[in-house]
Amino acid sequence: MRNWEFAKGHGTMNDFVLLKDRTNSTELSPQDVRYLCDRRAGIGGDGVIRAVWAKYMPSWTGDPNMWFMDYRNSDGSVAEMCGNGLRVFGHFLLDENLADGPDIQVATRAGQRDVAEMNDELFRAGIGHVQVASQPTHVSLDGVEYEATTVDVGNPHAVVFLPADVDLESLDLSHPPRFDTRVYPAGTNIEFVRVDSDRSLSMRVFERGSGETMSCGTGVVATAAAQGARLGEQGRFGVDVPGGHLEVELDDSMAHLTGPAVIVAHGSVVLPDEAAR
Repeated sequence: MRNWEFAKGHGTMNDFVLLKDRTNSTELSPQDVRYLCDRRAGIGGDGVIRAVWAKYMPSWTGDPNMWFMDYRNSDGSVAEMCGNGLRVFGHFLLDENLADGPDIQVATRAGQRDVAEMNDELFRAGIGHVQVASQPTHVSLDGVEYEATTVDVGNPHAVVFLPADVDLESLDLSHPPRFDTRVYPAGTNIEFVRVDSDRSLSMRVFERGSGETMSCGTGVVATAAAQGARLGEQGRFGVDVPGGHLEVELDDSMAHLTGPAVIVAHGSVVLPDEAAR
Protein backbone atom coordinates (compact mmCIF):
# COMPACT_ATOMS: atom_id res chain seq x y z
CA MET A 1 0.00 0.00 0.00
CA ARG A 2 1.25 3.49 -0.88
CA ASN A 3 0.07 6.67 0.80
CA TRP A 4 0.33 9.92 -1.21
CA GLU A 5 -0.53 13.48 -0.26
CA PHE A 6 -2.69 15.22 -2.85
CA ALA A 7 -4.75 18.30 -3.61
CA LYS A 8 -7.86 18.50 -5.77
CA GLY A 9 -8.60 21.50 -7.98
CA HIS A 10 -10.56 22.59 -11.00
CA GLY A 11 -10.75 25.31 -13.63
CA THR A 12 -14.32 25.78 -14.91
CA MET A 13 -15.02 22.25 -13.60
CA ASN A 14 -12.16 20.69 -15.57
CA ASP A 15 -10.78 18.89 -12.51
CA PHE A 16 -7.40 17.52 -11.54
CA VAL A 17 -5.59 15.54 -8.86
CA LEU A 18 -2.37 17.38 -7.94
CA LEU A 19 0.75 15.71 -6.52
CA LYS A 20 4.12 17.02 -5.30
CA ASP A 21 7.23 15.09 -6.35
CA ARG A 22 10.17 17.50 -6.24
CA THR A 23 12.87 15.00 -7.28
CA ASN A 24 10.83 12.82 -9.67
CA SER A 25 11.16 9.93 -7.24
CA THR A 26 7.58 8.63 -7.38
CA GLU A 27 6.74 6.23 -10.15
CA LEU A 28 3.38 7.27 -11.58
CA SER A 29 2.09 4.49 -13.80
CA PRO A 30 -0.90 4.70 -16.17
CA GLN A 31 -2.72 2.37 -13.77
CA ASP A 32 -2.04 4.78 -10.88
CA VAL A 33 -3.44 7.67 -12.91
CA ARG A 34 -6.58 5.74 -13.82
CA TYR A 35 -7.06 4.79 -10.17
CA LEU A 36 -6.67 8.38 -8.95
CA CYS A 37 -9.03 9.73 -11.63
CA ASP A 38 -11.71 7.09 -11.05
CA ARG A 39 -14.80 8.94 -9.80
CA ARG A 40 -16.07 5.97 -7.80
CA ALA A 41 -13.02 4.04 -6.61
CA GLY A 42 -10.52 6.91 -6.50
CA ILE A 43 -10.51 10.69 -6.01
CA GLY A 44 -11.93 11.59 -9.41
CA GLY A 45 -10.57 13.88 -12.07
CA ASP A 46 -10.06 14.59 -15.74
CA GLY A 47 -6.33 14.25 -15.21
CA VAL A 48 -3.38 14.14 -12.82
CA ILE A 49 -0.80 16.91 -12.52
CA ARG A 50 2.52 16.16 -10.84
CA ALA A 51 4.80 19.02 -9.72
CA VAL A 52 8.44 18.08 -10.39
CA TRP A 53 11.46 20.37 -10.14
CA ALA A 54 12.46 20.78 -13.80
CA LYS A 55 16.09 19.75 -13.29
CA TYR A 56 14.88 16.24 -12.44
CA MET A 57 12.91 15.78 -15.68
CA PRO A 58 15.27 14.16 -18.22
CA SER A 59 13.20 15.41 -21.17
CA TRP A 60 13.45 19.08 -20.11
CA THR A 61 16.34 21.04 -21.65
CA GLY A 62 15.34 24.57 -20.61
CA ASP A 63 15.83 26.48 -17.37
CA PRO A 64 16.23 23.82 -14.65
CA ASN A 65 15.11 26.10 -11.84
CA MET A 66 11.35 26.05 -12.33
CA TRP A 67 8.50 23.65 -11.74
CA PHE A 68 7.61 21.12 -14.43
CA MET A 69 3.91 20.43 -14.94
CA ASP A 70 3.80 16.68 -15.60
CA TYR A 71 0.28 16.23 -16.96
CA ARG A 72 -1.51 12.90 -17.52
CA ASN A 73 -4.96 12.35 -19.03
CA SER A 74 -7.44 10.30 -17.02
CA ASP A 75 -6.74 7.21 -19.15
CA GLY A 76 -3.09 7.34 -18.05
CA SER A 77 -1.68 8.76 -21.29
CA VAL A 78 0.82 11.61 -21.24
CA ALA A 79 -0.25 15.00 -22.66
CA GLU A 80 1.81 17.99 -23.74
CA MET A 81 -0.06 20.63 -21.77
CA CYS A 82 -3.45 21.66 -20.38
CA GLY A 83 -4.69 25.25 -20.28
CA ASN A 84 -7.10 24.88 -17.36
CA GLY A 85 -4.55 22.66 -15.65
CA LEU A 86 -1.89 25.34 -16.03
CA ARG A 87 -3.98 27.85 -14.09
CA VAL A 88 -4.83 25.30 -11.40
CA PHE A 89 -1.15 24.29 -11.23
CA GLY A 90 -0.19 27.92 -10.62
CA HIS A 91 -2.71 28.16 -7.78
CA PHE A 92 -1.40 24.89 -6.33
CA LEU A 93 2.21 26.11 -6.38
CA LEU A 94 1.24 29.29 -4.54
CA ASP A 95 -0.88 27.41 -1.98
CA GLU A 96 1.98 25.02 -1.26
CA ASN A 97 4.54 27.85 -0.98
CA LEU A 98 6.44 26.32 -3.89
CA ALA A 99 6.51 29.57 -5.88
CA ASP A 100 6.54 33.30 -5.30
CA GLY A 101 3.68 35.15 -6.97
CA PRO A 102 2.10 36.66 -8.73
CA ASP A 103 3.96 35.66 -11.93
CA ILE A 104 5.15 32.06 -12.21
CA GLN A 105 7.18 30.42 -14.96
CA VAL A 106 6.24 26.79 -15.63
CA ALA A 107 7.92 24.08 -17.68
CA THR A 108 5.67 21.83 -19.78
CA ARG A 109 6.09 19.31 -22.58
CA ALA A 110 4.87 22.06 -24.92
CA GLY A 111 7.60 24.44 -23.71
CA GLN A 112 7.85 27.17 -21.10
CA ARG A 113 4.59 28.81 -20.07
CA ASP A 114 3.62 31.49 -17.55
CA VAL A 115 0.70 31.89 -15.16
CA ALA A 116 -0.24 34.89 -13.03
CA GLU A 117 -2.64 35.31 -10.12
CA MET A 118 -5.18 38.06 -10.73
CA ASN A 119 -7.80 38.14 -7.92
CA ASP A 120 -10.62 36.11 -6.40
CA GLU A 121 -9.17 32.79 -7.66
CA LEU A 122 -8.83 34.27 -11.16
CA PHE A 123 -5.64 33.33 -13.01
CA ARG A 124 -4.20 34.37 -16.40
CA ALA A 125 -2.11 31.81 -18.26
CA GLY A 126 0.22 32.41 -21.18
CA ILE A 127 -0.65 29.60 -23.58
CA GLY A 128 1.98 30.57 -26.15
CA HIS A 129 1.99 30.53 -29.93
CA VAL A 130 -1.13 29.28 -31.70
CA GLN A 131 -1.11 27.95 -35.27
CA VAL A 132 -4.30 27.75 -37.31
CA ALA A 133 -4.06 25.59 -40.44
CA SER A 134 -5.34 27.04 -43.70
CA GLN A 135 -6.57 23.72 -45.09
CA PRO A 136 -9.69 22.23 -43.49
CA THR A 137 -10.07 18.66 -42.31
CA HIS A 138 -13.18 16.69 -41.34
CA VAL A 139 -14.65 15.18 -38.18
CA SER A 140 -17.64 12.86 -38.06
CA LEU A 141 -20.08 12.21 -35.23
CA ASP A 142 -23.01 9.79 -35.40
CA GLY A 143 -22.57 9.44 -39.13
CA VAL A 144 -22.61 13.18 -39.81
CA GLU A 145 -19.44 14.72 -41.28
CA TYR A 146 -18.41 18.25 -40.28
CA GLU A 147 -15.68 20.47 -41.65
CA ALA A 148 -13.05 21.19 -38.99
CA THR A 149 -10.15 23.58 -38.53
CA THR A 150 -6.82 22.19 -37.32
CA VAL A 151 -5.28 24.29 -34.55
CA ASP A 152 -1.98 23.66 -32.74
CA VAL A 153 -1.88 25.08 -29.19
CA GLY A 154 1.13 22.99 -28.17
CA ASN A 155 -1.32 20.09 -28.39
CA PRO A 156 -3.63 19.19 -31.30
CA HIS A 157 -7.20 20.39 -31.84
CA ALA A 158 -9.94 20.02 -34.43
CA VAL A 159 -12.46 22.88 -34.18
CA VAL A 160 -15.92 22.35 -35.67
CA PHE A 161 -18.16 25.39 -36.21
CA LEU A 162 -21.63 23.88 -36.21
CA PRO A 163 -24.21 24.78 -38.85
CA ALA A 164 -27.05 26.94 -37.55
CA ASP A 165 -29.51 24.04 -37.68
CA VAL A 166 -27.42 21.79 -35.39
CA ASP A 167 -28.08 22.09 -31.64
CA LEU A 168 -24.86 22.12 -29.63
CA GLU A 169 -26.51 20.74 -26.50
CA SER A 170 -28.06 17.78 -28.33
CA LEU A 171 -24.78 16.32 -29.61
CA ASP A 172 -23.97 12.88 -28.19
CA LEU A 173 -20.37 13.02 -26.97
CA SER A 174 -20.60 9.86 -24.89
CA HIS A 175 -18.49 8.20 -27.59
CA PRO A 176 -15.50 9.54 -29.53
CA PRO A 177 -15.97 11.43 -32.80
CA ARG A 178 -13.99 10.16 -35.77
CA PHE A 179 -11.16 12.15 -37.32
CA ASP A 180 -8.51 11.80 -40.04
CA THR A 181 -5.61 9.91 -38.48
CA ARG A 182 -3.32 11.16 -41.26
CA VAL A 183 -3.84 14.68 -39.96
CA TYR A 184 -3.79 13.65 -36.28
CA PRO A 185 -1.55 10.56 -35.97
CA ALA A 186 -1.35 10.99 -32.17
CA GLY A 187 -5.05 11.74 -31.78
CA THR A 188 -6.69 15.10 -31.15
CA ASN A 189 -9.01 17.12 -28.96
CA ILE A 190 -12.25 17.97 -30.76
CA GLU A 191 -14.30 21.12 -30.12
CA PHE A 192 -17.88 21.65 -31.28
CA VAL A 193 -18.72 25.35 -31.38
CA ARG A 194 -21.81 27.54 -31.60
CA VAL A 195 -21.17 31.13 -32.67
CA ASP A 196 -23.34 33.36 -30.49
CA SER A 197 -21.77 36.53 -31.89
CA ASP A 198 -18.46 37.40 -33.55
CA ARG A 199 -16.62 37.41 -30.21
CA SER A 200 -18.88 35.25 -28.08
CA LEU A 201 -18.78 31.48 -28.53
CA SER A 202 -20.20 28.39 -26.81
CA MET A 203 -18.26 25.13 -26.90
CA ARG A 204 -18.32 21.46 -25.94
CA VAL A 205 -15.23 19.30 -26.16
CA PHE A 206 -14.22 15.66 -26.47
CA GLU A 207 -10.72 15.52 -24.99
CA ARG A 208 -8.12 13.07 -26.18
CA GLY A 209 -7.57 10.57 -23.38
CA SER A 210 -10.43 11.83 -21.19
CA GLY A 211 -13.69 11.94 -23.18
CA GLU A 212 -16.14 14.81 -22.85
CA THR A 213 -15.11 17.22 -20.10
CA MET A 214 -16.82 20.26 -18.65
CA SER A 215 -14.09 22.49 -20.06
CA CYS A 216 -10.79 22.42 -21.94
CA GLY A 217 -8.51 25.45 -21.68
CA THR A 218 -6.41 24.81 -24.78
CA GLY A 219 -9.64 23.89 -26.59
CA VAL A 220 -11.09 27.27 -25.67
CA VAL A 221 -7.95 28.95 -27.03
CA ALA A 222 -8.10 26.85 -30.20
CA THR A 223 -11.76 27.81 -30.67
CA ALA A 224 -11.05 31.52 -30.23
CA ALA A 225 -8.05 31.33 -32.58
CA ALA A 226 -10.08 29.55 -35.25
CA GLN A 227 -12.83 32.18 -34.96
CA GLY A 228 -10.22 34.94 -35.11
CA ALA A 229 -8.84 33.42 -38.31
CA ARG A 230 -12.36 33.34 -39.77
CA LEU A 231 -12.86 37.00 -38.94
CA GLY A 232 -9.32 38.05 -39.81
CA GLU A 233 -9.12 39.66 -36.37
CA GLN A 234 -7.34 39.27 -33.04
CA GLY A 235 -8.14 40.69 -29.62
CA ARG A 236 -10.45 39.35 -26.91
CA PHE A 237 -12.97 36.49 -27.23
CA GLY A 238 -15.35 35.05 -24.64
CA VAL A 239 -16.05 31.33 -24.64
CA ASP A 240 -18.75 29.59 -22.61
CA VAL A 241 -18.26 25.92 -21.73
CA PRO A 242 -20.50 23.67 -19.62
CA GLY A 243 -18.30 24.42 -16.60
CA GLY A 244 -18.26 28.21 -16.87
CA HIS A 245 -16.81 31.14 -18.80
CA LEU A 246 -13.27 31.84 -20.04
CA GLU A 247 -11.63 34.80 -21.76
CA VAL A 248 -9.00 34.52 -24.51
CA GLU A 249 -6.71 37.31 -25.68
CA LEU A 250 -5.01 36.86 -29.06
CA ASP A 251 -2.10 39.07 -30.11
CA ASP A 252 0.21 38.20 -33.02
CA SER A 253 -0.74 34.52 -32.72
CA MET A 254 0.12 34.54 -28.99
CA ALA A 255 -2.67 33.59 -26.62
CA HIS A 256 -3.54 34.26 -22.99
CA LEU A 257 -6.34 32.47 -21.17
CA THR A 258 -8.07 33.98 -18.13
CA GLY A 259 -10.45 32.14 -15.84
CA PRO A 260 -10.98 30.65 -12.39
CA ALA A 261 -8.60 28.18 -10.76
CA VAL A 262 -9.93 26.69 -7.53
CA ILE A 263 -8.30 24.36 -5.00
CA VAL A 264 -11.14 22.48 -3.33
CA ALA A 265 -9.46 19.84 -1.12
CA HIS A 266 -6.26 18.49 0.40
CA GLY A 267 -5.74 15.01 1.74
CA SER A 268 -3.98 11.68 1.48
CA VAL A 269 -4.89 8.75 -0.72
CA VAL A 270 -3.98 5.09 -0.35
CA LEU A 271 -3.12 3.34 -3.60
CA PRO A 272 -3.45 -0.43 -3.54
CA ASP A 273 -0.44 -2.33 -4.82
CA GLU A 274 -2.42 -3.75 -7.74
CA ALA A 275 -2.92 -0.21 -9.07
CA ALA A 276 0.75 -0.18 -10.11
CA ARG A 277 0.63 -3.48 -12.00
